[in-house]
Amino acid sequence: MEDTRPSSQVVLDRLVPTVYEELRAIARRQLSARGPDNTLSTTGLVHEAYLKLREQQQVTVRDGNHLVALASLVMRHVLVDRARARLAEKRHGHRQRVTLDSELIAAEDQPEAMLQLNDAIERLALVDPRLARVVDCRFFGGLTDDETAQALGVTRRTVQRDWAKARLLLRRALSA
Repeated sequence: MEDTRPSSQVVLDRLVPTVYEELRAIARRQLSARGPDNTLSTTGLVHEAYLKLREQQQVTVRDGNHLVALASLVMRHVLVDRARARLAEKRHGHRQRVTLDSELIAAEDQPEAMLQLNDAIERLALVDPRLARVVDCRFFGGLTDDETAQALGVTRRTVQRDWAKARLLLRRALSA
């Protein structure tokens, strides 16, 4: 029987089982600081990211590392969407200082921090998209320099320079 799904979905479905535990580890890191009151499980975050990736017709997944990088970005978007919804419920959008501390960003009771970081990353992407992708891989995905380099198709040294530059620019943006 011939598979009639788009080739991107076939590749995605073939790769997900091979990196599933790595995706769960990324989701676990993202959710670890949320505490016992968190309403999104590790599995739920992974599955939501997978479903969003499947919906994308124009996404082409090259290999497992590329899938992990893409899934990290999608997980960030899921968490940002949840933070926006939570903030809308609270309706008290006061600004607060944000750092690149994963415990602060992942905290369920800190949706403003997640939104501020997301806005800063989106502004960074307008200036240099690769820097933003490095942040997604390193900060949200928990990938190493080598894994990030492979996922983005650049050298390890380029990732190290980009990561240092991105952190500096994001710190400036978040302290303003």
